[in-house]
Amino acid sequence: MRRYRVGGVVRDRLLGQPPGDCDWVVVGATPEQLRAQGYAQVGRDFPVFLHPQTKEEHALARTERKSAPGYRGFVVHAEPDVTLEQDLQRRDFTINAIAEDENGELVDPFGGVRDLEARVLRHVSPAFAEDPVRILRAARFLARFADLGFSVAPETLALMRDMVAAGEADHLVPERVWQELRRMLATPRPSAGLRLLRDCGALKVVLPEVDALYGVPQRPEFHPEVDTGIHTEMVIDMAARLAPGDALIGFCALTHDLGKALTPAEVLPKHIEHERNGLAPVRAVAARLKVPQEFGVMAQIVCREHLNVHRIAELRPETVHDLIQRCDGFRRPERIDQLALVCECDKRGRLGLQEADYPPRRQLLAMHAAAMAVTAADALAAGLEGTAVGEWLRRARGAAIAAARKEERGSAGE
Repeated sequence: MRRYRVGGVVRDRLLGQPPGDCDWVVVGATPEQLRAQGYAQVGRDFPVFLHPQTKEEHALARTERKSAPGYRGFVVHAEPDVTLEQDLQRRDFTINAIAEDENGELVDPFGGVRDLEARVLRHVSPAFAEDPVRILRAARFLARFADLGFSVAPETLALMRDMVAAGEADHLVPERVWQELRRMLATPRPSAGLRLLRDCGALKVVLPEVDALYGVPQRPEFHPEVDTGIHTEMVIDMAARLAPGDALIGFCALTHDLGKALTPAEVLPKHIEHERNGLAPVRAVAARLKVPQEFGVMAQIVCREHLNVHRIAELRPETVHDLIQRCDGFRRPERIDQLALVCECDKRGRLGLQEADYPPRRQLLAMHAAAMAVTAADALAAGLEGTAVGEWLRRARGAAIAAARKEERGSAGE
């Protein structure tokens, strides 16, 4: 029995990146042998075991044979006669098909080290085309490593296009799409992944609402980048910059302008009521991909309210109060923080405005904090009860918002 470190832990060490979980492949062993040594079996579709001390995953070397469409349609063969090279050959990219033995010696039959040095994502073998999830993984890896100078090999992009044309992407299940999309939105440059999905045609299959944004013009005095799809790319990249690793902020950034794809041609480049028109497609995306409830709720809040936040200085104190209440911001104060952050991403995700100041975020947070300081206990202490409590709260919180606005304007020298 021989074991080798494989996949991301080897790749990331060679790239000088922080290592993730250490996975091992075991060659020349049976499940019975591993269990006899104290390994605990956890794999359902194929034999995966946890080391008795380190709890690191150890998978038996295996091969896979395509048996049906989609990512589940495989017959797995995991026997002691499966070689390390056969196991590595079934992997997606050459940079993920490098193994390292227990002495630190690399086993690299497919040129993964060379492609790491050249900063290229290249598929290992034609078997790449058998699993449509690999299209999404390509987008995620490119988004993760784009800032290191990575690109997709032309032959790999061509293969991905062929897969989409053959209908493989149609077999992607919502849970896997969301799993990969969520991880992509938490990378340093999610726009690179989004663009790759569009280049190969998969974006139209998995996120048609986002694909429809490309080519839709906006008013250049507000959006120098003009194209709504390009704007969306810039906003999700700004979200990655201001809230690194936060997929919720990234998802809200991705979906905040979906209503612009529904603007009638005769109205363009204006987008009247796009924030209201965008609610239906936001709900459709959230439902289809089965995103966590808080992601779906927050994305609708951002879609509905982002123009209000941009002009927060123009709103009456009572209107600001009602905005906060619509977001459930008195019971869920984090929602106002998230809303303000995504709105800053929206404003700075524009050509030439990446370093611009965004006062509405500070203003909204200051007014929210002032309103939060007024509580129902204050009303009860004043002897109020019933509906009078709610009415008093709205007035008192409105006054607190007005005072906070006045103070903020004074400190800003307005």
